[in-house]
Amino acid sequence: MSLRLWFVMRSYGVANLQSYIRSDSRFDVVVPPRFSLVCFRFNPNKKHELGENLVLVAGIRDTHFFLENELYAKLSKCEFWLDEVTFLGHVVSAEGVKVDPSKIQSVVEWRPPKSSTEVRSFLGLEGYYRRFVKGFSIIASPLTKLLQKEVKFIWDDKCQESFETLKSLLTQAPILTLPIEGKEYVVYSDASHNGLGCILMQEGRVISYASRKLKPHELNYPTHDLELAAIMFALKIWRHYLYGEKCHIFTDHKSLKYLGTQNELNLRQRRWLELIKDYDCTIDYHPGIQFVFQFH
Repeated sequence: MSLRLWFVMRSYGVANLQSYIRSDSRFDVVVPPRFSLVCFRFNPNKKHELGENLVLVAGIRDTHFFLENELYAKLSKCEFWLDEVTFLGHVVSAEGVKVDPSKIQSVVEWRPPKSSTEVRSFLGLEGYYRRFVKGFSIIASPLTKLLQKEVKFIWDDKCQESFETLKSLLTQAPILTLPIEGKEYVVYSDASHNGLGCILMQEGRVISYASRKLKPHELNYPTHDLELAAIMFALKIWRHYLYGEKCHIFTDHKSLKYLGTQNELNLRQRRWLELIKDYDCTIDYHPGIQFVFQFH
Protein backbone atom coordinates (compact mmCIF):
# COMPACT_ATOMS: atom_id res chain seq x y z
CA MET A 1 0.00 0.00 0.00
CA SER A 2 1.45 3.34 -1.04
CA LEU A 3 0.72 6.52 0.85
CA ARG A 4 1.16 10.03 -0.55
CA LEU A 5 1.26 13.03 1.76
CA TRP A 6 1.55 16.73 0.99
CA PHE A 7 1.23 20.03 2.80
CA VAL A 8 -2.18 21.71 2.73
CA MET A 9 -0.31 25.02 2.54
CA ARG A 10 3.23 25.65 1.32
CA SER A 11 5.67 25.62 4.25
CA TYR A 12 9.11 27.06 4.98
CA GLY A 13 9.04 30.38 3.22
CA VAL A 14 8.68 31.62 -0.33
CA ALA A 15 12.11 31.28 -1.95
CA ASN A 16 11.30 28.12 -3.93
CA LEU A 17 7.54 28.50 -4.22
CA GLN A 18 7.39 29.35 -7.92
CA SER A 19 9.24 26.17 -8.93
CA TYR A 20 7.08 24.22 -6.46
CA ILE A 21 3.89 25.39 -8.19
CA ARG A 22 5.23 24.80 -11.69
CA SER A 23 6.32 21.25 -10.86
CA ASP A 24 3.10 20.25 -9.09
CA SER A 25 1.05 17.94 -11.32
CA ARG A 26 -2.19 19.24 -9.85
CA PHE A 27 -1.39 22.76 -11.02
CA ASP A 28 -1.41 22.18 -14.76
CA VAL A 29 -1.68 25.78 -15.96
CA VAL A 30 1.38 26.79 -17.97
CA VAL A 31 2.36 30.37 -17.16
CA PRO A 32 3.69 32.14 -20.29
CA PRO A 33 7.27 33.47 -20.12
CA ARG A 34 6.03 37.07 -20.52
CA PHE A 35 4.53 36.82 -17.03
CA SER A 36 6.51 37.44 -13.87
CA LEU A 37 4.83 35.37 -11.16
CA VAL A 38 5.53 35.41 -7.45
CA CYS A 39 2.99 33.60 -5.27
CA PHE A 40 3.31 33.56 -1.49
CA ARG A 41 0.55 31.06 -0.69
CA PHE A 42 -0.90 28.16 -2.61
CA ASN A 43 -3.86 25.95 -1.70
CA PRO A 44 -3.67 22.60 -3.58
CA ASN A 45 -7.25 21.77 -2.57
CA LYS A 46 -8.46 24.55 -4.89
CA LYS A 47 -6.80 23.78 -8.17
CA HIS A 48 -6.58 27.21 -9.78
CA GLU A 49 -6.74 29.51 -6.78
CA LEU A 50 -3.36 31.12 -6.19
CA GLY A 51 -4.29 32.51 -2.78
CA GLU A 52 -2.85 35.63 -1.19
CA ASN A 53 -0.10 38.10 -1.98
CA LEU A 54 0.22 37.64 -5.73
CA VAL A 55 2.57 39.83 -7.72
CA LEU A 56 1.83 39.42 -11.42
CA VAL A 57 3.23 41.59 -14.20
CA ALA A 58 1.51 41.26 -17.55
CA GLY A 59 0.08 43.26 -20.41
CA ILE A 60 -3.63 44.11 -20.63
CA ARG A 61 -3.88 42.05 -23.82
CA ASP A 62 -2.96 38.91 -21.85
CA THR A 63 -5.95 38.95 -19.46
CA HIS A 64 -7.71 36.30 -21.58
CA PHE A 65 -5.12 33.84 -20.26
CA PHE A 66 -6.74 34.04 -16.81
CA LEU A 67 -10.25 33.53 -18.16
CA GLU A 68 -9.32 30.56 -20.34
CA ASN A 69 -7.61 28.74 -17.47
CA GLU A 70 -10.03 29.74 -14.71
CA LEU A 71 -7.17 31.41 -12.88
CA TYR A 72 -8.23 33.77 -10.10
CA ALA A 73 -6.44 36.18 -7.79
CA LYS A 74 -7.78 38.22 -4.90
CA LEU A 75 -7.75 41.86 -6.03
CA SER A 76 -7.10 43.29 -2.58
CA LYS A 77 -3.94 41.18 -2.38
CA CYS A 78 -2.58 42.23 -5.80
CA GLU A 79 -0.31 45.08 -6.81
CA PHE A 80 -0.09 46.35 -10.37
CA TRP A 81 2.29 48.57 -12.38
CA LEU A 82 5.01 48.61 -9.75
CA ASP A 83 8.35 50.19 -10.65
CA GLU A 84 10.09 47.94 -8.14
CA VAL A 85 9.31 44.97 -5.90
CA THR A 86 10.81 44.16 -2.49
CA PHE A 87 11.46 40.44 -2.18
CA LEU A 88 13.49 38.50 0.41
CA GLY A 89 15.61 41.49 1.43
CA HIS A 90 16.20 42.64 -2.15
CA VAL A 91 14.63 45.35 -4.28
CA VAL A 92 14.08 44.23 -7.89
CA SER A 93 13.45 46.79 -10.62
CA ALA A 94 14.13 47.38 -14.30
CA GLU A 95 17.60 48.64 -13.32
CA GLY A 96 18.53 45.40 -11.58
CA VAL A 97 18.77 44.10 -8.01
CA LYS A 98 19.83 46.11 -4.98
CA VAL A 99 19.89 45.64 -1.22
CA ASP A 100 16.70 46.48 0.68
CA PRO A 101 17.34 49.91 2.33
CA SER A 102 15.74 48.72 5.58
CA LYS A 103 18.43 46.03 5.86
CA ILE A 104 21.16 48.59 5.21
CA GLN A 105 19.88 50.67 8.12
CA SER A 106 20.20 47.64 10.39
CA VAL A 107 23.84 47.27 9.38
CA VAL A 108 24.59 50.97 9.92
CA GLU A 109 23.25 50.78 13.48
CA TRP A 110 25.12 47.54 14.29
CA ARG A 111 27.55 47.99 17.18
CA PRO A 112 30.90 46.17 17.39
CA PRO A 113 30.33 42.56 18.51
CA LYS A 114 31.34 41.55 22.02
CA SER A 115 31.17 37.79 21.57
CA SER A 116 31.54 35.15 18.89
CA THR A 117 27.74 34.77 18.85
CA GLU A 118 27.33 38.43 17.91
CA VAL A 119 30.03 38.06 15.26
CA ARG A 120 28.15 35.10 13.78
CA SER A 121 24.94 37.16 13.65
CA PHE A 122 26.68 40.05 11.92
CA LEU A 123 28.38 37.81 9.37
CA GLY A 124 25.07 36.03 8.79
CA LEU A 125 23.42 39.26 7.67
CA GLU A 126 26.45 40.47 5.72
CA GLY A 127 26.97 37.05 4.15
CA TYR A 128 23.43 37.04 2.81
CA TYR A 129 24.45 39.99 0.63
CA ARG A 130 27.97 38.79 -0.17
CA ARG A 131 27.21 38.77 -3.92
CA PHE A 132 27.16 42.60 -3.70
CA VAL A 133 30.63 42.87 -2.11
CA LYS A 134 33.93 42.35 -3.92
CA GLY A 135 36.31 40.07 -2.02
CA PHE A 136 33.86 39.51 0.84
CA SER A 137 35.58 36.40 2.24
CA ILE A 138 39.01 38.02 2.29
CA ILE A 139 37.73 41.19 3.98
CA ALA A 140 35.79 39.18 6.57
CA SER A 141 38.74 36.88 7.33
CA PRO A 142 39.67 38.49 10.72
CA LEU A 143 36.06 38.06 11.86
CA THR A 144 35.63 34.48 10.67
CA LYS A 145 38.75 33.50 12.64
CA LEU A 146 36.91 34.49 15.82
CA LEU A 147 34.34 31.76 15.12
CA GLN A 148 36.89 28.96 15.41
CA LYS A 149 36.44 26.81 18.50
CA GLU A 150 39.96 27.07 19.92
CA VAL A 151 40.44 30.78 19.19
CA LYS A 152 40.01 33.17 22.11
CA PHE A 153 37.71 36.12 21.40
CA ILE A 154 39.95 39.19 21.10
CA TRP A 155 38.55 42.21 19.27
CA ASP A 156 41.66 43.90 17.87
CA ASP A 157 42.27 46.63 15.29
CA LYS A 158 42.11 44.18 12.37
CA CYS A 159 38.68 43.00 13.48
CA GLN A 160 37.44 46.56 13.87
CA GLU A 161 38.77 47.48 10.42
CA SER A 162 37.11 44.44 8.86
CA PHE A 163 33.85 45.25 10.66
CA GLU A 164 33.79 48.87 9.50
CA THR A 165 34.83 47.98 5.95
CA LEU A 166 32.03 45.44 5.54
CA LYS A 167 29.49 47.92 6.88
CA SER A 168 30.74 50.60 4.52
CA LEU A 169 30.74 48.34 1.46
CA LEU A 170 27.21 47.12 2.09
CA THR A 171 25.84 50.63 2.56
CA GLN A 172 27.43 51.52 -0.79
CA ALA A 173 26.47 48.25 -2.48
CA PRO A 174 26.01 48.59 -6.26
CA ILE A 175 22.93 47.70 -8.25
CA LEU A 176 23.53 44.30 -9.84
CA THR A 177 22.11 43.68 -13.29
CA LEU A 178 19.80 40.79 -14.10
CA PRO A 179 21.15 38.14 -16.51
CA ILE A 180 19.85 38.15 -20.08
CA GLU A 181 19.29 34.72 -21.59
CA GLY A 182 21.25 34.10 -24.78
CA LYS A 183 23.82 36.84 -24.14
CA GLU A 184 27.46 35.92 -23.56
CA TYR A 185 28.69 35.90 -19.97
CA VAL A 186 32.08 37.29 -18.98
CA VAL A 187 33.95 36.02 -15.91
CA TYR A 188 37.02 37.66 -14.38
CA SER A 189 38.86 35.40 -11.93
CA ASP A 190 41.84 36.00 -9.68
CA ALA A 191 43.68 34.15 -6.94
CA SER A 192 46.25 34.81 -4.25
CA HIS A 193 47.36 33.15 -1.03
CA ASN A 194 44.59 35.12 0.70
CA GLY A 195 41.76 33.58 -1.31
CA LEU A 196 39.89 33.23 -4.59
CA GLY A 197 37.71 35.86 -6.19
CA CYS A 198 35.67 36.31 -9.35
CA ILE A 199 33.18 38.61 -11.04
CA LEU A 200 30.30 37.59 -13.29
CA MET A 201 29.39 40.21 -15.90
CA GLN A 202 27.23 40.63 -18.96
CA GLU A 203 27.41 43.51 -21.45
CA GLY A 204 29.81 45.37 -19.17
CA ARG A 205 27.56 45.23 -16.08
CA VAL A 206 28.12 43.18 -12.93
CA ILE A 207 25.69 40.35 -12.17
CA SER A 208 27.43 39.02 -9.07
CA TYR A 209 30.65 38.95 -7.05
CA ALA A 210 32.00 35.81 -5.38
CA SER A 211 35.00 35.01 -3.20
CA ARG A 212 36.22 32.52 -0.62
CA LYS A 213 39.23 31.81 1.56
CA LEU A 214 41.67 29.08 0.61
CA LYS A 215 41.16 25.65 2.11
CA PRO A 216 44.10 24.27 4.14
CA HIS A 217 45.29 21.92 1.38
CA GLU A 218 45.10 24.72 -1.21
CA LEU A 219 47.73 26.75 0.63
CA ASN A 220 50.34 24.45 -0.94
CA TYR A 221 49.08 24.89 -4.50
CA PRO A 222 51.48 26.44 -7.02
CA THR A 223 50.37 29.68 -8.70
CA HIS A 224 49.17 27.87 -11.83
CA ASP A 225 46.82 25.62 -9.84
CA LEU A 226 45.58 28.48 -7.66
CA GLU A 227 44.54 30.50 -10.71
CA LEU A 228 42.88 27.42 -12.18
CA ALA A 229 41.10 26.83 -8.86
CA ALA A 230 39.65 30.34 -9.13
CA ILE A 231 38.19 29.46 -12.54
CA MET A 232 36.73 26.22 -11.20
CA PHE A 233 35.23 28.11 -8.27
CA ALA A 234 33.49 30.50 -10.67
CA LEU A 235 32.17 27.72 -12.90
CA LYS A 236 30.77 25.77 -9.96
CA ILE A 237 29.19 28.63 -8.04
CA TRP A 238 27.55 30.10 -11.17
CA ARG A 239 26.77 26.82 -12.92
CA HIS A 240 23.06 27.72 -13.02
CA TYR A 241 24.00 30.75 -15.13
CA LEU A 242 26.89 29.42 -17.21
CA TYR A 243 25.92 25.85 -18.09
CA GLY A 244 24.73 25.74 -21.69
CA GLU A 245 25.60 29.40 -22.32
CA LYS A 246 28.59 31.01 -24.01
CA CYS A 247 31.12 32.26 -21.50
CA HIS A 248 34.40 34.18 -21.83
CA ILE A 249 36.75 33.75 -18.86
CA PHE A 250 39.62 36.15 -18.22
CA THR A 251 42.55 35.31 -15.94
CA ASP A 252 45.82 37.11 -15.26
CA HIS A 253 47.79 33.84 -15.58
CA LYS A 254 48.77 33.57 -19.25
CA SER A 255 49.54 29.83 -19.36
CA LEU A 256 45.90 28.95 -18.62
CA LYS A 257 45.00 30.28 -22.06
CA TYR A 258 46.71 27.19 -23.51
CA LEU A 259 45.42 24.71 -20.92
CA GLY A 260 43.59 22.60 -23.49
CA THR A 261 46.71 22.06 -25.61
CA GLN A 262 49.17 21.26 -22.82
CA ASN A 263 50.34 17.64 -22.67
CA GLU A 264 51.95 17.48 -19.24
CA LEU A 265 49.15 17.96 -16.74
CA ASN A 266 48.92 16.53 -13.24
CA LEU A 267 45.88 14.53 -12.13
CA ARG A 268 44.20 17.54 -10.52
CA GLN A 269 44.58 19.64 -13.65
CA ARG A 270 43.28 16.82 -15.86
CA ARG A 271 40.23 16.41 -13.64
CA TRP A 272 39.50 20.14 -13.73
CA LEU A 273 40.00 20.23 -17.49
CA GLU A 274 37.32 17.57 -17.91
CA LEU A 275 34.92 19.69 -15.86
CA ILE A 276 35.73 22.80 -17.92
CA LYS A 277 34.84 20.89 -21.09
CA ASP A 278 31.24 20.68 -19.83
CA TYR A 279 30.94 24.41 -20.47
CA ASP A 280 30.93 26.42 -23.68
CA CYS A 281 33.68 28.70 -22.44
CA THR A 282 36.87 30.33 -23.70
CA ILE A 283 39.78 31.10 -21.37
CA ASP A 284 41.77 34.20 -22.24
CA TYR A 285 44.54 36.26 -20.69
CA HIS A 286 43.99 39.67 -19.11
CA PRO A 287 47.04 41.57 -17.76
CA GLY A 288 46.99 41.75 -13.97
CA ILE A 289 47.96 45.42 -13.93
CA GLN A 290 44.71 46.23 -15.72
CA PHE A 291 42.62 43.72 -13.83
CA VAL A 292 39.09 44.64 -12.82
CA PHE A 293 39.71 44.07 -9.11
CA GLN A 294 42.54 43.24 -6.81
CA PHE A 295 42.49 41.80 -3.30
CA HIS A 296 46.07 40.64 -2.83
